[in-house]
Amino acid sequence: MASFLVARRLLCPASARRLLPCTSPPPSAPAALCWLSTDASPSPPLPVPPLEPTVDPPKKDGASFSAGSGAGGAYRTGQGAASGGRRSGGAGYEEEQQKVLRASLLHVVPRMGWSESAMIAGARDVAMSPAIVGAFPRKEAALVEFFMDDCLQQLMDRIDAGEGELLKNLMLTERLSRLVRMRLEMQTPYISKWPQALSIQSQPANVSTSLKQRAVLVDEIWHAAGDAGSDIDWYVKRTVLGGIYSASEVYMLTDNSPEFHDTWTFVNRRIKDALDLQKSYKEVAYLTETLGAGIGGSIQGVLNKVFQK
Repeated sequence: MASFLVARRLLCPASARRLLPCTSPPPSAPAALCWLSTDASPSPPLPVPPLEPTVDPPKKDGASFSAGSGAGGAYRTGQGAASGGRRSGGAGYEEEQQKVLRASLLHVVPRMGWSESAMIAGARDVAMSPAIVGAFPRKEAALVEFFMDDCLQQLMDRIDAGEGELLKNLMLTERLSRLVRMRLEMQTPYISKWPQALSIQSQPANVSTSLKQRAVLVDEIWHAAGDAGSDIDWYVKRTVLGGIYSASEVYMLTDNSPEFHDTWTFVNRRIKDALDLQKSYKEVAYLTETLGAGIGGSIQGVLNKVFQK
């Protein structure tokens, strides 16, 4: 058939011949088509072939993954205490996914760690298909981020349940130390596997979400401690406390003292030193203002540059 059509096209100019349907083709032509000259009477056009049916892609088993604002959609940034908002632990996940993640935490320690295997075991615990694990684009990271989110929610619940009233009777350094300790104590059951969690959080695809979660945590701690400032000190306070929290988290990994006593001492000292440094800076700045605009202004400028660095 193909060779016949090619030969006819070579022998006949394209302008003189065209392919039309024919009801009675010559014996030498195929039964379905024939070659006619352009002066032949036109025949009815061929019917338009039906369109191919559109098939929707198969959906994965389990609930669909709700995209958040974090990397890969695993985390949805919520309003902190500054705006009076609260968000539930595991924000950004469907109910079925939260059940799987919560059950998976039981398998993290001591054997499976923060892994896909732990998530599959968690899915089986809640009588769900392990295929639901495929709904998480960043499986191990999703498990760690869910844990971080859930711990933050637990911390806020404890503050709302009465811990906040007890904090009012403490000094600022004691309030901050108490809140940091409350949060770090939630990691003690997972301390043997926490280096793996830190490694997962530091991966390029996960570091953005990790920083957001820690920023929200530090902000909640400061507000629970009674800070409602909105000036430049707002950034300084949160940066300093974020550094103290991260340093204490790493210190905790090598702490072999009973009930992490050395870690809590480390937290208390670092927070006290940070606030004493801020107090000393303000006292010196106030002293320079009393010395006059000339000398005092120059000293104030030097101090600003030093502490900005």
